[in-house]
Amino acid sequence: MTEHRDQLKKSMTTSEFAELGGGEVAYIKTLTSDQAHKMFPAIEGLPEGINLYALHAADGTPLALTDSMQAALGHALGDELEIASLH
Repeated sequence: MTEHRDQLKKSMTTSEFAELGGGEVAYIKTLTSDQAHKMFPAIEGLPEGINLYALHAADGTPLALTDSMQAALGHALGDELEIASLH
């Protein structure tokens, strides 16, 4: 029983985590405009003081940045991505 608990506590390696979802799973993260500017420095003219929504692949790769949760969900559905819930 102790061996089983030890296996459950084992952390995923970086490469194992990067492969998670296999291009089929994504998550949506709410960002402030400042956070979005740091994550997406090539995007100019981001409005100040609003929340934005970033769609990420399971490995953390940013896929899209939108101004609404519905648009982020629409992008994920259009790419046939399953949305994972983050806790």
